[in-house]
Amino acid sequence: MKRGREEGEDEPAVPPVKVDDDDDDDKPVGIRYRSVSTVRPGYECPYMDTICRQLLDFDFEKCCSVSLSPINVYACLVCGKYFQGRGPTSHASTHSLEFSHHVFMKVETGKVYCLPDGYEVDDRSVDDVRHVLNPKFTEKELQEIDKNTSWSRSLDGIDYLPGLIGLNNMKMNDYANVIIQALTRVIPIRDYFLNPVNYQNSKSVIVQRFGELLRKIWNPRNFKGQVSPHEFMQAVMAHSKKKFTIEKQADPVEFMSWMLNTLHFEMTGGKVKRRSVIHDNLQGEIEVTTEKGTGKAKEAGADLVERVPFLMLGLDLPPAPLYKDSMEKNIIPQVQLYLILQKFDNVLVNDNIKLGRRRFRLTKLPRYLILHVKRFTKNNFFVEKNPTIVNFPIKNLELRDVIPCPVKKDGSPVPSKYNLVANMCHEGKPGAGTYKVHIHRKSEDMWYEVQDLNLVDILPQQVVLSETYMQIYELQQES
Repeated sequence: MKRGREEGEDEPAVPPVKVDDDDDDDKPVGIRYRSVSTVRPGYECPYMDTICRQLLDFDFEKCCSVSLSPINVYACLVCGKYFQGRGPTSHASTHSLEFSHHVFMKVETGKVYCLPDGYEVDDRSVDDVRHVLNPKFTEKELQEIDKNTSWSRSLDGIDYLPGLIGLNNMKMNDYANVIIQALTRVIPIRDYFLNPVNYQNSKSVIVQRFGELLRKIWNPRNFKGQVSPHEFMQAVMAHSKKKFTIEKQADPVEFMSWMLNTLHFEMTGGKVKRRSVIHDNLQGEIEVTTEKGTGKAKEAGADLVERVPFLMLGLDLPPAPLYKDSMEKNIIPQVQLYLILQKFDNVLVNDNIKLGRRRFRLTKLPRYLILHVKRFTKNNFFVEKNPTIVNFPIKNLELRDVIPCPVKKDGSPVPSKYNLVANMCHEGKPGAGTYKVHIHRKSEDMWYEVQDLNLVDILPQQVVLSETYMQIYELQQES
């Protein structure tokens, strides 16, 4: 005969219960299952010490290694492989029974589970794993990110610089690596993407992947001393319809143009009048005057004047010499950046068979000015490279000394002095060779040369000796 509970007697202890509606994906469609799992503290799980952080790599596409499905994926924290679901018949449960790997993390939420028992583990000791999976920054960390001069150390003992870490060249994606490294120097864009709250409502895969990549680059607690842009490049290949791939080298200038326009379009939903962090910091305006009787003004009775927005300015190099010098060596000419900037003085006429005779004048200066040196010439037969060295200042590039600059409403001049923050260059023959980038680190006031995984500090004098192809200048703010 059962004894009833007497008055004042304590209730029996009931473990906390959690109901999950997204347990696994191996159940028949049409039937809704509700799995019940308890939440236990870490000290009650006997398998927490089996986690092997050295084998964890969250840079690659998170798909089940058996079904190849990207839905409801769990990472085995013992071997680093991905599996789908965590139910009794799921791939993750099968793996746990077959290999005695019991600790899994759901990659979407960062929650940890012990399989095949199915209970959730609540333990702060895996917070470092969550931070590598999905790096997050506090407001204080974002404010002090440019003041940090210390190096970080990965689990394998490699020292690296947060924000200036090597990017893996999976085959021939060096053209994309230099652009990624350069864009990390554009502070407003970097700060925007380091805070996922800014784009949490965006359904664009490329926006999300670019944000994840930048957060990993600036993560001071990485398990490795390098980052692989694999997931980002997968999104690029899909969105560009394989115009930009890992297997084939592309032009960094074309990739930069495509990248900036794609990010802006995705963040604004394609609405023309909406602004984005891309246009707010990189877009300027140029006045194009086409002489009457040529180009667009061929039928006009007067010169045609247009205001055109731009994200980067193209600079023309003088023709390379055709002959060798007296020592039978190729002459490598040099030209001052100030001279090729005179293209925008509204006096020099640019003659083009299709576009006509045109003059250019800057009417709005962007906060970050991207200059593209037109070093390669393509025709029907081959690609030719102009080896001319461009001499440019690293600090205090004053545009007002060279070309007319816009003024404020009261007639006072707008700030027009720039400092170099990134310099991309090409080495080797046209159509081949390699790309590398020179990066200025503000916290140390030092320059670094980055080529994929290789990173070395260099003198500022070495930066100006390169065959520069693209540059990013930052506008000096008024004191």
